[in-house]
Amino acid sequence: MPLSLKKERDLGRGLTTEQFKYSMEKVERKISDSSTIKTKEAESIVIRFSGDSGDGMQLTGMQFTDTTALLGNDLSTFPDFPSEIRAPIGTISGVSGFQVHFGSKEIYTPGDEYDVLVAMNAAALKVDLPRLKKGGVIVANISGFDKKNLGLAQYPAGSSPLEDNSLDNFIVYKVDITKHTKDVLSGTGLGTKEIERSKNMFVLGLLFWMFDKAMDSTIKFIEEKFAKKPEIASANIKTLKAGWDYGENTEIFNTRFKVNAAQLPKGIYRNITGNHATAIGLIAAAEKSGLPLFLGSYPITPATDILHELSKYKANGVKTFQAEDEIAGVCSAIGASYAGNLAITTTSGPGMALKTEAIGLATILEIPLVIVNVQRGGPSTGLPTKTEQADLLMAMYGRHGEAPVPVIAAASPSDCFNAAFEACRIAVEHMTPVILLTDGYIANGSEPWRFPSADQLKPINVTFLDKPNGTDGVLLPYKRNEQLVRPWIKPGTKGLEHRIGGLEKQNETGNVSYEPLNHEKMVQLRAAKVEKIADSIPLAKPDSGKEKAKLLILGWGSTYGSIKTAVRESIADGYDVAHIHLRSINPFPKNLGELLKGYENILIPEMNSGQLLQLIRAKYLVPAIGLSKVQGLPFTTTELKEKIKEMISMDSK
Repeated sequence: MPLSLKKERDLGRGLTTEQFKYSMEKVERKISDSSTIKTKEAESIVIRFSGDSGDGMQLTGMQFTDTTALLGNDLSTFPDFPSEIRAPIGTISGVSGFQVHFGSKEIYTPGDEYDVLVAMNAAALKVDLPRLKKGGVIVANISGFDKKNLGLAQYPAGSSPLEDNSLDNFIVYKVDITKHTKDVLSGTGLGTKEIERSKNMFVLGLLFWMFDKAMDSTIKFIEEKFAKKPEIASANIKTLKAGWDYGENTEIFNTRFKVNAAQLPKGIYRNITGNHATAIGLIAAAEKSGLPLFLGSYPITPATDILHELSKYKANGVKTFQAEDEIAGVCSAIGASYAGNLAITTTSGPGMALKTEAIGLATILEIPLVIVNVQRGGPSTGLPTKTEQADLLMAMYGRHGEAPVPVIAAASPSDCFNAAFEACRIAVEHMTPVILLTDGYIANGSEPWRFPSADQLKPINVTFLDKPNGTDGVLLPYKRNEQLVRPWIKPGTKGLEHRIGGLEKQNETGNVSYEPLNHEKMVQLRAAKVEKIADSIPLAKPDSGKEKAKLLILGWGSTYGSIKTAVRESIADGYDVAHIHLRSINPFPKNLGELLKGYENILIPEMNSGQLLQLIRAKYLVPAIGLSKVQGLPFTTTELKEKIKEMISMDSK
């Protein structure tokens, strides 16, 4: 392109020659030697955006992810941010990261190591450099490596990783992102703070150029987000385009990357997080059951997004109630269920502790209720923005008295839709509270999700009792059907008045009873009802591998992606290994015990100290081995592959 035309185009984007001086003086050399730009095709790429919690890395990562999804790549993301609302600027504890793994193949994890690291300051580089591949790319914001930032990141006085040859094994692009952003926005009338907040858009534009991705969807997003603040929208768009132009017009970048679209099954897709998928799954269940949806909740990290998302559907008849505390949230849901609603309450570990007594009430009432527990690191406040699977035994046994409830777990962000739908089906059809376990990893992570059509969803059968069900016109509110399920009775139904409450019920009549044998019978009936749910859930089967092998990896919840990847790669390497993943944990699938007998060894990886391991050993008396990780981080594929290799090698000796 002639230099005059290039100038004209850049000026047409709103950039003055002065604002673009850092690149224009080098354009002629670039144009005369355009062959220096190479395009490298890759099957998959892992990018880590890393900086202060105020640098906008989460927004930058999500916008890159959304664009990548629109262009047909399969992907998986991992947002990773501090627990503090505003963590100490420039420090290691204040680093906020967003990781995206995208490719032309099926992607199940956010990736073990990074191909590209965007480091907005010295602390970000220090935290994330250990997981950057040798030969990987570093895009470093020079302004974040001044004396102050180096000190806050605890680098030795007088040294800088950008100058001491410690990064010789990597491709390092030193870009003064902060300065360039200020140059681009000089004269716009924006204050220093607003200009500083725009530098993430420069990064995003540069990465769009490096990976040959259009900016259209992000520009549309900015225009919609800042529709009432056009000066902010204009600044962000101008900075975004400047980042693209910087990559295109400066000589320091000699490689662009191209990742082709993935060959996914045909259908309509959207990029979705686990929390949003959970919300949509609940709405779908309400539609299929014909019940009004009610959510009684109290905000808590990382579950709050479900409340936020459902509150947008008021026009669709969804009722959301932000209660004053966790107890009020669950009790309002119990009241809504009694009145004939599909009732939900959402929380995380600390909130589950507060809801315990009320869940026991719902258990003895035998009414439908879905409790969504988005697990996080504990105990107490613990690691509120980090992930963990440590609430499994709490879900199984965390109530006083004998109060079993069904427990199911989602495996991935998009699977949260299916798990939420199934939790609602079980709750309504079996008249019981159900605990749905997700966790921070899949709640905040995202992946492409193929829209199901309404006819692809199972029916949810709802029947309200409308006339007495006993002889001589007598109402028996706790008379059970063949699945041991009692009828659902709307209050106010003529002739069906009855008493409910937390005291033990007499069998069938529901009258208060302190009789010892009756109490024992009711305890056994409630437990047997939960066990009979196994008749309506799918049998267990290997997700990968054979029904008989030297080693079985048995997983649940969000370990799915890393286990699936590790097992697939291990099978390709010649190892005799298989993978079974559990959705239903109470009750277990009816055939699980028989399946387990077909494997010589069983490994159970969990982000806890071995909770499913205890349940499996106790119920099936198999010598399973646990692999625990309690670091607030998900398993990597490498960790699991090393354990698979170790166990099979030991077994063959």
